[in-house]
Order: sequence, then C-alpha cells, then structure tokens
Amino acid sequence: MPFLLRNIALNPGEGEDLLAARIMDRFSLAPDELTSICVRRKGVDARKKPHIKFIYTIEFTLSDETGFWRKHHLDRDVEILPAGETPQFRKIAVRKRIIIVGTGPAGLFAALRLAEYGLAPIVLERGGRVEERVKEIASFWREGSLNPESNVQFGEGGAGTFSDGKLTTRIRDENSAYVLEKLVAFGAPGEILYLAKPHVGTDRLRSVIINIRRHLLSNGVDIRFREKLTDIVSRGDRLHSVVINDRTEELCDILLLAPGNSARDTYAMLERRGVRLDRKPFAVGVRVEHPQELINRIQFGFPNHPHLPPADYALAWNNSRTGRSAYSFCMCPGGVVVAAASEEGGVVTNGMSDYLRDSPCANSALVVTVGKDDFPGDSPLAGVEFQRSLERAAFVAGGGDYRAPAQNLMSFMGERGSHRVASTYRPGVVEADLSLLLPGFVTETLREGIRSFERKMRGFITAEATLTGVETRTSAPVRIVRGDDLQSSTLQGLYPVGEGAGYAGGIMSSALDGIRAADAVAGCLG
Repeated sequence: MPFLLRNIALNPGEGEDLLAARIMDRFSLAPDELTSICVRRKGVDARKKPHIKFIYTIEFTLSDETGFWRKHHLDRDVEILPAGETPQFRKIAVRKRIIIVGTGPAGLFAALRLAEYGLAPIVLERGGRVEERVKEIASFWREGSLNPESNVQFGEGGAGTFSDGKLTTRIRDENSAYVLEKLVAFGAPGEILYLAKPHVGTDRLRSVIINIRRHLLSNGVDIRFREKLTDIVSRGDRLHSVVINDRTEELCDILLLAPGNSARDTYAMLERRGVRLDRKPFAVGVRVEHPQELINRIQFGFPNHPHLPPADYALAWNNSRTGRSAYSFCMCPGGVVVAAASEEGGVVTNGMSDYLRDSPCANSALVVTVGKDDFPGDSPLAGVEFQRSLERAAFVAGGGDYRAPAQNLMSFMGERGSHRVASTYRPGVVEADLSLLLPGFVTETLREGIRSFERKMRGFITAEATLTGVETRTSAPVRIVRGDDLQSSTLQGLYPVGEGAGYAGGIMSSALDGIRAADAVAGCLG
C-alpha cells in the first residue's frame, strides 16, 4: 500500500533526488526499505522571505508497510493513500442526435467524455481552428482588424487558449485528476499533475487543443468550424432542432450548450425563445502591469532567482460598509496584456502568458464586484448592456481604433506629478483618466482596495505600474437556468454547460462541468 508524506522541504537549487534521502532520514529507513517515491504536490513557501522553500507531498512505498504504519500511524504528515479507481465507461448503443456548441474546455471535455461512452456528437464552433485563429488574432493586435466571429473570445479552445492556461480551482471533484491526465496525454507538461499552481501557457495550450481535435476526429466526432448556433426550434417544452448560420437546420435530441461568457447574441436568442435566463453577479475593472522583478522582490525578497518561478499574487479586500469587494483576477506572471474584444466598437483587456512566463512584466485584473441589482429594469441581459457600455466608452477613449485607455497607477490614485504610461497591450494605448470611464462605485472601491493591497504587498503602489482598461469579461453576466438533471428548467434536451452558461469560472471548473453534463447525458441514454 502506498503512503503520502506531506511537508518535505527543499531549498531552491536543491535537486529532487534529495527527496528520497529526506524520507529515509525522517523515518530512519535503510535504502532497500524505500522501494519507490513519486511527487504528488509541489508548492512554494514564501512566508519567511527571503528564506524560500519548496514544499513537497510525496507518495512512497516500502518493503515493510505494516511495520512502518504500526510505528508512524500517529504522525500527522503521514497517511495511507487509498487505492485509486480507473473510470469504467460502458458503451452506449442508443443513438440520439447530440450536438455540442462551443470548443472551450466545457465543450471539448464534454465531447471527450461522450466519446468514452462510444458516442459521436456533432461539435459546432463559431470561430476558426486554432491555427487560423492565431493568425486572425495577430492581425487584430497588429492592425486593429477584428473578426467578430474568430478572436480571443471565440474559436477553437475558447478564451482560455489565449490566457495563462491556469488549472487551479477551488472545486473538489473526483474528475479533476481525469482532466489533468487527459491534458498531459495531449501534450501538456507532466508537472501539472503535481504543481500546487499548475499552468500550461498559451503557447503549449494551442498544441494541446490541436491534439484533442485529432483524437476526437479519430473517434468519429464531427467537428464543424465557423458554424454558429443562431436559433433553436422546440416542440412544446422539448428541443427539436437547431439552426446554424441562419440557414441550415439540424435535428437535435440533446444540445450541450457551452458558448463561452462572451456569446451575447446566443443569450439574446435564448431569451427570445423563452429559455429562462437569470442575472448573475460578475466583476469589472482594469488590468494592472508591474515589472516582474518588482513583484518577485515583494513576494520572494529578490528580483530574480535562477531556481524560483516568477512570483504571483492573489489579493482581495471587502468594504464592510457597501458589501463590495475589490480583488485581483487572472494574474499572469511574466505575461502581457492583450486586446480581447469580440464586438466591433468595444475595447476589452485580458492577460496572457507563455509556458515559460518570460516576459519582463507581470499583470493582473483588478476588479470590483457588480451585483444583480446594479442595473435598471428587469431584463436578464442588463449585465450584458452594462459591460457593453464600458467597452464602448473605452473604445472612444482609446481613439476608436482598438487602442486602449491607460493611466499610471499613481495618477489613478490621485498622486500629482508626471507619471509615465507603459503597457504591453497591443495595438497600443492612449493615456486617459480611467475614473471617467468607470462607474463611481467601481473607481472608489478600486482605490480603497489598492490601498489595502499596498498594505499587504509593500511597493504595489508605484510609478512603475500602469492600469489599462477595461476588464469586463471576468465571468458570465447571465445564468442559463438549469435543474438538478442539468437540463434547462424551461426546455428539455438543452444542457447549459460551463462558464458561458453561468456554472463555472476558468479552465478546470469549465472542463469539470462539461464532464458532469456528459455523464448526465450518458445516464439518461444508458
């Protein structure tokens, strides 16, 4: 039986070959008694900077398991590792017309899971293949020529393909290991299986997406690019068919709808068709950039260390008087700020890092919570209009050519003087007063939150930092309401899935929700 040992420390620069020696020293084991070890988790402990440690959780086996456990069963850092179960998938013979909309993590993992059951859905993606998408996005960043159907938000892999590729989640789910193992099988770095803060990086993630596509095609899945869901047809309270690109109708028994959180036209279509939508809280704000060396110095105690990763941070502050929070979101060490618009006449920012995180800049969204009651009227799409109004104001402030408005952090905080604006955002930035673009409650909460962040990270407020606006696509402003069976509460056969449906946030939780929906479909069919 294998054991788990927590809290084994190594100094930066010490090789992992020392882990076996640390285990033997701790338990007074002879070399022939320790039969195997495997790293299960690795994280950075920077609480006593500059004395940084790597902290490991190790799986190991022994020649005398019974004797070891009898001697060390009271050790809080040691436990017996339960035997893992390999998922078993029955093959389903029932043939139903299953369509998946969207090739983000929710859609792709729903397709992968259905293929495990022997099912071959049709997958519709409004944008292009990732190879085409890279070129279209590069053209947008270089020239400001936006393709509203294939961009940072839409296309193979979803919005996460042009991000940091973070794989962290607060959700405890038995399928988390399944997701990570699949990603590694398709080309992600093996270290994501054990790192405390795993990430793939946008450059590596693109290859992973291509390999997933090839696997699905080899299993009979029909993937159709540049085919957008534009309507649904029902018979009573049951789904009957879908309309693609306003001209082709496809019969559909089961629709797994994973459109991404920017599919505003899809939300509007669903509302017209009487599918129940609810407003959902989200957050808006700006994106901040610091020199990565500064963040390293604040977090680790030195600007660079050859054996430490670029430092990150996670910050939050709550205003007890208003109930609003300001927090960092989608922090990208060694990354760049990217133009992420999907509608003409709007500016949207996001962050992105390669696997190596080797840019000299660190960036993160700094956002403020927006509640369901912050919008007038009773339309479930009021949050969409709120986002859109901010994006259009940013477009105008940036000069009307997808350059973004930007402001030095010191200037935003009200410090007088001339402060330089520098941003990695392409196609470029225009200096502007961001407080004139954001609602007053967002500006006020951001400023209070940033002062709190400075108390937690001395040096966060600096003339070396630039804010770029606006960050609006933090999560879906709408929830497509579903029941316990994961089907729409108003239309049987429709399974709203993932972040765009309002049930996930990020790559991992979206993938897990796609799997959950696929398992629910298989349960109905099998």
